[in-house]
Order: sequence, then C-alpha cells, then structure tokens
Amino acid sequence: MYLDNPQWICCQLGAREYYAIPRALHQAGQLSLLITDAWVKPNSPLNSVPIKPIKSICNRYHSDLKNAPIEAFNTGLISFEIQQRLQKTQDWERMIARNQWFQAQVIKTLEAIKIPHNQDPPILFTYSYAALQILKYAKTRGWLTILGQIDPGIKEEEIVKAEQQKYPDLAPNWQPVPSSYWETWQQECALADQIMVNSQWSKQLLEQANIKAEKIKIVPLVYEPPPEAANFTRSHPEKFTHERPLRVLFLGLINLRKGIAACLEAINQLTGEPVEFWFVGAIQIEIPEHLRNHPQIRWIGPVPRSETSRYYQEADVFLFPTLSDGFGLTQLEALAWQLPIITSSNCGKVIENQINGWILEQVNHKNITSLLLEIIQKPNQICIQNKKKAKNKIIFSVSYLENKLKNFF
Repeated sequence: MYLDNPQWICCQLGAREYYAIPRALHQAGQLSLLITDAWVKPNSPLNSVPIKPIKSICNRYHSDLKNAPIEAFNTGLISFEIQQRLQKTQDWERMIARNQWFQAQVIKTLEAIKIPHNQDPPILFTYSYAALQILKYAKTRGWLTILGQIDPGIKEEEIVKAEQQKYPDLAPNWQPVPSSYWETWQQECALADQIMVNSQWSKQLLEQANIKAEKIKIVPLVYEPPPEAANFTRSHPEKFTHERPLRVLFLGLINLRKGIAACLEAINQLTGEPVEFWFVGAIQIEIPEHLRNHPQIRWIGPVPRSETSRYYQEADVFLFPTLSDGFGLTQLEALAWQLPIITSSNCGKVIENQINGWILEQVNHKNITSLLLEIIQKPNQICIQNKKKAKNKIIFSVSYLENKLKNFF
C-alpha cells in the first residue's frame, strides 16, 4: 500500500468524538489513512443483521469521511466480540483484550504501507490505552507520533477511589484497573512525541502523574449542534411549583466519577421542594432503597443519542458536578440548547460562572442544594445567559479543530 504525500495516519478504536480528528484532517486534506476497528457504510448488509455484536457496530460511520481512505476490520471485530461473550470475560479483561487485538490489526496494516523515498514520513495519531505497540512500531519507522489522551489518567482513578471509600454502598463492586494498565499507559506517554489532551484539567492531572509538561497540548473537544438548535427558544415559568417544578437534568453515565453521590445527598435535602431530577444514562451505582421510587426522581436510564435533544430542550438546568472529566462533551450539547449548566472546574471550561451557568467551588451536596434553592426562589436566574453576553459561547467546530491541528508540531 503506497501513501502519496503522507501526512497523518489516524488509528481509532471506536467512534470516539464522532471521528472528529480524522474528519478535521480529511477536511484539511491532511488525512492519509484512517485505521479503525469497524466501518459500516449505510448500504452495508450488516445493517440488517439483528445479532447484538453486529448491531453494536452499525453506527460506525460518518458521512464526512465517505470519500476518505479507510481500513477497518469488521469481520475480525465481530469474531472477537462473539468469542469474548462465549468466554464470559469481565469488563476490564475484555477491554484490555480488545485494545491488544486492535493494536495487532493496526500493525499488520502499517507494515503494508510503503512511503515514497521523496516524501516526508507521516504523523501517526492514536488514542491512549490502545497505543503502546502501535507507537513502538511507528518509532521503528521514524514517524512522528501523537497520543490522544482520552481522560486525565491515573490521578482520576485515585479521585474515584477516594469517593468509593467515602460512599462504598453506592458502588460496592467498583474495582481499580490492574496496575499493568497504568504501567502500559506510562510507557505510551513516554514514547509519544506529543500528547493531546482536551482540557487544562487533564493537563494538570497528567503533570501530577509526572508526564512531561512540554509534551502536553490542549485541544478541546468539538461538537456540531443539530440544525434545529439554532431556532430553539428557551422559556421558563415565572414561578416553580409542585405542578411545574424546576427540572434538573443529569445526562451521561450515572456513577461516582460524575458526582452522583453529591446529587443524591442534595435530593435528600430538597425533599418537598418544587424540583425534580431526571437521570438519563446508564446506571452504574446501587440506587439507595429510599430513592428508587422517590416522587422527585425520574430514573430514565440509557436512551439513544438521537433522543437526548428532547431532554436538553425540556429541562431547566443541566447538572454536571463531575469529579473528573477529560472534557465533558455533554456541556457543549447543553449549551447548544441554551441550557444553563451547573458544573465543576474538574473538566473542560465551557461556561462563565453566573453568566451562562455556575461553577461549583467544590462538588458537595451543600453547594448543589443552596444553588438549586436559589434558582427555585429566583427563576429568572436560569435565563441569565439572555441578560448578559458570555464571552465563551463557542461550540467548538470541526473547522476549529482543523486549524488547531494544522500546525501541531
């Protein structure tokens, strides 16, 4: 396989960020090759197969890349997933095995690549935790390498561990990843020429893990709002009542890392107030008995991505009290629907405090409770973004990302 005018090779396991990196590079004419685990075109017969391992990959496509050079391993991935299910492997074991399987497939593809002698070597981009063997191979060929760091790393796990020790009943089965996982990650960071993170928070935690600061560059996540969001007008009642309570949306994984413990304690404090909580997403905690059928809670569970817009539109405020996030894409989704956000500083900076949302000084039930009570008492606070002009209203686009990548080195 010859690459003419090689520039970037992207190795991507899964559909992370809606393929934002390869899309931006392709748009700029800099994508030589995207290597991914699965790619299912709209006319593929796989789309009509009802078997679960196959259905799970049928969203692995983006029209922006329909003419891009892509190598994928559909058949091998389906075989791998079926085998893992037959073996009944545990989640972490399966994830690590998948990462290793993907790297082996990528290296086979890279070995077949020939670069003309008169061309510069490519830049290889690959995401963390499924990168070590890929980076090692790229180094043997003298290629520049970038590691896309998907989260704040080992220090984030330490934060979650401390939270689990504080609230053991909420996540009694939580276990840290094997130590070998972090040893591999440290090697990835050492090998990569540059490390791309999505927020200052991630950069801070990587530096605390002794990753060289000069290697780390911040490139925010991108999000393209649905067209209908442009014409959406937000409204709210003049007064919140038990018939029309304040609607607080928590959307995403419902686990300790996302700050669920503080939320549940706040609900205990707000019992009887005109407020209800919508929890949308996979539930990864043991719900306390007294909260399972609480009249002020709607445990909605996971919904298709196509249905999340409905909840952003119907809610009054978005609650995102994360203890740690590489960025927090849901913040951009909420902002696109003009939904005020209650967030922490432990993620990507999207809002301006008391302009288009609120930043919690500390994630705890007292701060969440007092803020929600203030909003209940002063409903106009939820539309503060219409009264003042926020400087940071950008919804980071693929074009924005394209400009960030052009001169990465």
